[in-house]
Amino acid sequence: MLPAIPSINQCLDFIEHFKMLDNIRAHSFKVARVAELLVDGLAEAGRSAAPHPSKELVIAGALLHDIAKTECLNGKCRHDVLGQELCTSLGFPEIGEIVKEHVILKEFTGELYQNGQFEAKEIVYYADKRVRHDEVVSLKSRLQYIIDRYGNNEPKREDHIRMNFKQCQDLEIYLFTFLDFTPGQVAQLISKELFYKV
Repeated sequence: MLPAIPSINQCLDFIEHFKMLDNIRAHSFKVARVAELLVDGLAEAGRSAAPHPSKELVIAGALLHDIAKTECLNGKCRHDVLGQELCTSLGFPEIGEIVKEHVILKEFTGELYQNGQFEAKEIVYYADKRVRHDEVVSLKSRLQYIIDRYGNNEPKREDHIRMNFKQCQDLEIYLFTFLDFTPGQVAQLISKELFYKV
C-alpha cells in the first residue's frame, strides 16, 4: 500500500494552519530544496540498484519537519514528537515518522547505506542538518551553531549533540558515494527560486 502523502499545497495549508513562524518556514523551504536536490541526484546518478525514496514523500516530510516548532518554542514540548502526532492525526503517519526522526535517527543502518539504500527519513534528517536558518552550511558549521545554541555549556549535552552529528557525518559519506556532486557543491546547486513559495 502506498503511503498517504500531502501535496505541496496541502503542506502549505498546514504550515499556515499551525502558524509556523516566518523564519521556521524559510528554514523548512530550504530544507525541502536540499532534500529535493539529494533525491533527484540519487535518481540521476543511478549508482544504486536500491529503490529511491519517493520525491513527493521527501519534499512533504521536509516541508513539515518543523510543523510543531512554533508551538514548542516555549520548551514545554518536543517538536519532533508533537510534529509526528500532528501529522499522524492529519492522516499522514509516514510523514509523521519522518518528522519524528529529523532530529535524531532511531536506527542508523550502515549496511543499507553502503548499498545506496536511503529512506525519506535519512534524506530529510541530513538536509535539515545542512540548513542553518535559511542558509546551506557545512555540517561542521551547523554543529557549532547547535552546540552554541542548545548545548547550555553542559558537557554531557554537548557530547550527545556531537554523537548525533558524527552519525550525520557518516551518513554524508555514504550518501555522497551515490551522488555526482560533493557536499560542498550543495549550496550552489540549489536555485534561489523555490516552487513552493508562499
